[in-house]
Amino acid sequence: MVNRPESMREPRSGERGTGQGPEPSSRGSVVVLGGAGYVGRHVCAAFAARGRDVVVVGRRPPEESMPYRCLTLDLAGTDPQALAAALDAERPDTVVNSVGSIWGRSDAQMWSATAVPTLRLLDAMALMSARPRLVHLGSVLEYGPVPPGTSVGADAETRPDTAYGRSKLAASEAVLRGASEGSIDGVVLRVSNVSGPGTPRISLLGQVAERLLATAGTGAEAVVELSRLRAHRDYVDVRDVADAVVAGARAPAVPVAVGIGRGEAVSVRDLVDLFIDASGIPARVVERPTPGRAAGGREDWLRVDIGPARALLGWEPRRSLPESVRDCWHDLDRAHRTPTTPSKPSGG
Repeated sequence: MVNRPESMREPRSGERGTGQGPEPSSRGSVVVLGGAGYVGRHVCAAFAARGRDVVVVGRRPPEESMPYRCLTLDLAGTDPQALAAALDAERPDTVVNSVGSIWGRSDAQMWSATAVPTLRLLDAMALMSARPRLVHLGSVLEYGPVPPGTSVGADAETRPDTAYGRSKLAASEAVLRGASEGSIDGVVLRVSNVSGPGTPRISLLGQVAERLLATAGTGAEAVVELSRLRAHRDYVDVRDVADAVVAGARAPAVPVAVGIGRGEAVSVRDLVDLFIDASGIPARVVERPTPGRAAGGREDWLRVDIGPARALLGWEPRRSLPESVRDCWHDLDRAHRTPTTPSKPSGG
């Protein structure tokens, strides 16, 4: 059994608390762009649980039914004035931008899928008769590689080295610029790695689950083949991310991008072991060498400074990593037993 870091223990009685502050007002609707995606669905649920009227916006109708009104709208392909009119018609006091994209696209494709919809949204929001709060979900990948042992925060240099990171950075910077200039009322949350129920099957834990479920009930040992697990990452539960979005919707003006994570770097190998433990399925992990990477290469590290989230949003993570991973397994196992359309990896 792998020794677990302090971040991976179960919370003791009374530790969790709420720490989330008062609930937002319910003056208008909450429009969630990309609300049918992984994070977006939890954002919708978090607002709905607080009595808010939620409207889901996406390029296509949701593949699975949702208990909200759904609006089909292509942000990138809609004229800003028409988009402003469509948003105004929903009378929102909050707009959440959880539009993302999948990996494996070129810079040009990623720019079109991730940056352009946000830029078009900002043009439209500047034309709206209402002035809703925009909560934009960015990514810690906007920072790029960081030295091991450090934490990324609002003052960290942004040097993304992926198409996804570059396009997300352009979108986040545009929101921050619009908020600074006064053309919008915007907040940027840079979200770390996400775990918890609803995890897409293309994710790391989704791939591990696929191998475990292939042998479930047979008594055979599962062989989980993965690329070498060298990284240390900051994993936060998707429900805590949704709570951060709610906090961002009601917070006073936030002039900087706020990091959302657990504030702890966890070995990805330990995360996989924790997930296998939660499954109860005998398994052996085989790490394959990564092509083109030297054995003694630079460590892949990420940890988020969540101090600004506490100070500016009144938010902190509430769910332990064991709880998050356990709920992730139960959800994937349930989906395997009652097959449905695979979870969408991103919003929009």
